[in-house]
Amino acid sequence: MPVPWFLLSLALGRSPMVLSLEKLMGPQDTARCSPGLSCHLWDGDVLCLPGSIVSAPGPVLVPTRLQTELVLRCYQETDCDLCVRVAIHLAVHGHWEEPKDEDTFGRAADPELEEPRNAFLQAQVVLSFQAYPTARCVLLEVQVPAALVQPGQSVGSVVFDCFEAALGAEVRIWSYTQPRYQKELNFTQQLPDCKGLEVRDSIQSCWALPWLNVSADGDDVYLVLDVSEEQRFGLSLYWNQIQGPTKPWWHRNLTGPQTITLNHTDLFPCLCIQVWPLEPDSVRTSICPFREDPRAHRNLWRAARLQLLPPRGWRLDAPCSLLAEATLCWQAPGGGPCQSLVPPLYQANVTVNKTLELPLLNAHPNLCVQVSSWEKLQLQECLWADSLRALKDDLLLVETRGLQDNRSLCALEPSGCTPLLSKASTRAARLGEQLLQDLQSGQCLQLWEDELRALWACPMDKYVHQRWALVWLACLLLASVLFLLFLFRKDHVKGWLRLLKEDLRAGAAARARAALLLYSAEDSGFERLVGALASALCQLPLQVTVDLWSRRELSAQGPLAWFHAQRRQTLQEGGVVVLLFSPGAVALCHEWLQDAASASASAPHGPHDAFAASLSCVLPDFLQGRAPGRYVGAYFDGLLHSGAVPALFRSVPVFSLPSQLPDFLGTLQGPGAPSPGRLGERAKQVSRALQPTLDQLLQALGGPGGPGGGTRDGT
Repeated sequence: MPVPWFLLSLALGRSPMVLSLEKLMGPQDTARCSPGLSCHLWDGDVLCLPGSIVSAPGPVLVPTRLQTELVLRCYQETDCDLCVRVAIHLAVHGHWEEPKDEDTFGRAADPELEEPRNAFLQAQVVLSFQAYPTARCVLLEVQVPAALVQPGQSVGSVVFDCFEAALGAEVRIWSYTQPRYQKELNFTQQLPDCKGLEVRDSIQSCWALPWLNVSADGDDVYLVLDVSEEQRFGLSLYWNQIQGPTKPWWHRNLTGPQTITLNHTDLFPCLCIQVWPLEPDSVRTSICPFREDPRAHRNLWRAARLQLLPPRGWRLDAPCSLLAEATLCWQAPGGGPCQSLVPPLYQANVTVNKTLELPLLNAHPNLCVQVSSWEKLQLQECLWADSLRALKDDLLLVETRGLQDNRSLCALEPSGCTPLLSKASTRAARLGEQLLQDLQSGQCLQLWEDELRALWACPMDKYVHQRWALVWLACLLLASVLFLLFLFRKDHVKGWLRLLKEDLRAGAAARARAALLLYSAEDSGFERLVGALASALCQLPLQVTVDLWSRRELSAQGPLAWFHAQRRQTLQEGGVVVLLFSPGAVALCHEWLQDAASASASAPHGPHDAFAASLSCVLPDFLQGRAPGRYVGAYFDGLLHSGAVPALFRSVPVFSLPSQLPDFLGTLQGPGAPSPGRLGERAKQVSRALQPTLDQLLQALGGPGGPGGGTRDGT
């Protein structure tokens, strides 16, 4: 049986209180104002054109606050609609121009000079109203005697009756003047439903309103409409976006009781439902029941995409508006956390689906954009990501400017911002004077500045070259000593050098190819299997990285930051990323790709699951054709069929283990792979290490009551 979440009429009855509303008879809109003001409502609606902000020529009336009240607009005693009354509070903005001192005496007796003070101050105030699917704008003319005007003080209010709206709808109201002297006021309100109001005898749509039961059963969500057999009604699902217009998704005209099934991957916080009887002039009622649903918020972040657009643009794409913070940060080489920078982006309520500009003078590959929600890092993208250029070993200098041209400089390091001329034992402190000279001579690149601060990127290549010069000198000295030793004991040294040469070759081969293993942590048995494979590969000339061996770093940095660092290092060294597919990994990939047919196989992933965190940047590589040569796929015999691997990932070689181990090892080792005979011997070694653990896992899955039962074959 489905488990009910809540039972509600199609509206947002959030408050248990029942409200009794004032009734307004007649269809006419009206306006009234507080004592001392005069006002007039224009006939008919006007165009909603706010225009640009202009400078006030003197004192002007501007709206300062909006208030709303719910009333009923009635055509008969039992034929009413819900209506929103709006009160606009007004104040004076600006000052009168005072006469010059030398003219005051001679012109004080002139009555024409008092005319502005005796006249009326007039304003045209626009009220804009939006409630899906309707929108209105009305114009009110307001006058106040100039003698009552005090700059900055309130002069009264104007009340407009009223905007009709649907029960349970979300309404948005804006107010501004024509011409516009300041930013428009805005107000958003969620209207109650039939349950929250004493209106059942007055609003006919409440007499036979369809009832909706929203329930969940596993991965499915059911919308059950409990109505009579003959009742006809319209049902619409749409995305209600604050930043931009609503986006219709699904619409049907239905008759009688209905059950509509949604997959949990279809849920988003802004997914709303609207229903209305198929009758003339029927009221449309809307709800958005998934605003607080954790699964809807997870789906929203999985669907979100962060892009950096050349030369200095960035864009966050998402189906709904996001309550998130965007910050600019500096990613130093070495895989540490990205350090936040001063230049402000949009700190809250990031605008989605719109290209924004980074506040930079020059771009730099070490600059990244982070998007966080509730202090949790959700997305990160860096300027080097598209081309995979190596991060520069540049030092970021933060300049702080004070009074009288005083300025201080510090270098951004993992331990904090180190003053250049300090006695700290850091690289920046040791090279403080040289870096200061580089800045003064124009060798540093300015990234950003404002009146009080600036950012500079100073190259460190020449200092690294100086350090390596000493290393090479030491190496030459050591080589000379070895050569002399060789001359004195030629036979013994010759054998030792032969062994040393073989070791150096093996070490060079191992360093020449790095492999990063990614997998979905389904259970302890599969983790043991991955650990056995990683240990066996370490016996070959391969450098293997897997999250099983880096749990401390993974917990400290978080899965997303850890994977970014490991992926960058692996690919920059010419290595390869290995995707180990399992039933859980395949289901997770389908879920990211919004494949409802396979999403039900999704398995929960733990806090250390780098595979789940990696999909945000692995999928773009495959979608944009950057995966060949960088990625290799693999799955284990008996756990998955080759056809279960999503087609998107078959653009790179995919191997079955251990049956295709020789080809798999040859691909991993790349151009430096040994001969086929030697490769076959290594494959046998890996197979002997892998097969017992694989047999144990298959036996556990195949036994009675084993997890996954008959679905572990991936079909």
